[in-house]
Amino acid sequence: MEIDSEKCFRIERSQSSYTSMDERFQIDKEAYKGQQYSQIYFARLHLMRTLLYSMLPNLKPNVPVCTVLGLEEGKQCIIVGTLYKHMKLKPSVLEEYSKERAAAPLAKPHNFMHPDDYLVLEDESGRVKLRGDALLPSLYVTGIVIGLLGKETGAGDFWVEEVIEAGLPEQIERPLKLGEDKYVVLVSGLDIGKSSSNPLLFQLLVDHITGHLGDEKEQNFAAKIVQVVVAGNCVELPRGLLNGQNLGSTDQSRLSNPIEELDMMLTQIAAGVPLDIMPGPHDPANFALPQQPLHRCLFPGSSAYNTFRSCANPHWFKLDEVSLLGTSGQNIDDLEKYTDAKDKLDFLERTLRWRHLAPTAPNTLGCYPFTDRDPFLIETCPHVYFIGNQEKYETRLINGAEGQVVRLICIPKFSETGVAVMTSPRFLGCPEIHVGFEAMLSLYGADSRSLPCEVQRESSFSEKS
Repeated sequence: MEIDSEKCFRIERSQSSYTSMDERFQIDKEAYKGQQYSQIYFARLHLMRTLLYSMLPNLKPNVPVCTVLGLEEGKQCIIVGTLYKHMKLKPSVLEEYSKERAAAPLAKPHNFMHPDDYLVLEDESGRVKLRGDALLPSLYVTGIVIGLLGKETGAGDFWVEEVIEAGLPEQIERPLKLGEDKYVVLVSGLDIGKSSSNPLLFQLLVDHITGHLGDEKEQNFAAKIVQVVVAGNCVELPRGLLNGQNLGSTDQSRLSNPIEELDMMLTQIAAGVPLDIMPGPHDPANFALPQQPLHRCLFPGSSAYNTFRSCANPHWFKLDEVSLLGTSGQNIDDLEKYTDAKDKLDFLERTLRWRHLAPTAPNTLGCYPFTDRDPFLIETCPHVYFIGNQEKYETRLINGAEGQVVRLICIPKFSETGVAVMTSPRFLGCPEIHVGFEAMLSLYGADSRSLPCEVQRESSFSEKS
């Protein structure tokens, strides 16, 4: 049998250099005894205050800088410290316990802001209440280190005239010549094991990434995918089974089946494409940030490939000298409870300008009590900043005063939207990948009667995407 060489073609997948920058998020010797959360605030204040002090001579050369204890009534000056937001509706453990014992259940608010909230600035010498329209409590949270220009009033408060933030950090310039087009696929919220999740959608995404879906043109495009990042909430485990008692074989299977199914899917990706997997709030990982990498023994199939990497959350890495930073969404979801913004992208931009990934940690967001450093400080500006497990896909390109360019990305929950996101390190572009009924038609043909019955039932869902 002769083979027509013109019809045979071989597509080579593009390659990219990879450098992990997750060392700062690693916890070598975990210990809680004798460690206080005040130490992480001290480390944050020391580093950020040093940075702000270095900026002040150029920004406000003729204004003196003083401490809270050194304030003088009516004298204009600059103070630098950590914000504390006094919130009337902020949840309290004791209050929640007493309310749980009450007869009538109480609804949990989505946002805890109140018109009577106010801000306080604190340094090692003391604290002072802040007033003035230049500093709106609705835009800030506890834990941010900023500078304030103003003067002390007769009532002992500090009247804020101008807010001085650190702004976007310095950014390593992207190489001008990155060669061919390359893409990174970002997906989150697979929620395998959840009753509403559809394994067919995930399989279609896998086939698209690995080049098993579509014609030669689509396969050539898929060959430009050089990295896949799974940003948290990979599985949904039945939490009710984890009650401290011994589990029977049936319950053990219910716990292990979602992870086994996830491993089979990831094995297909890791066989051809480098893959990073991050833990999320629903995954079998530690609760407090930074979440440590999922154990490789959970993935016996995919971890056999050297392309598989189990990473921390937050996750920071470089592809061809282009920096990508992201989380599974806990930092922004917590920020949304205590501040106000028109969309999630505003929260992302604020954390960059505050130079801190998780400003609400450890006040309202759980984190490890570091004693000598604050790993969430953003010392260099990434080129791509993403968060996972969001309600919808959003993206924006922002620019800094010193030429920084950052692509902000909100990755939607794949199990609910059937949408993954692609980003180009070369152009910082950001197209979507819609996985749904249209993709299934291209796989099985235009006649929907040829689709499997499971696929036909999904048509109403996938039309939303």
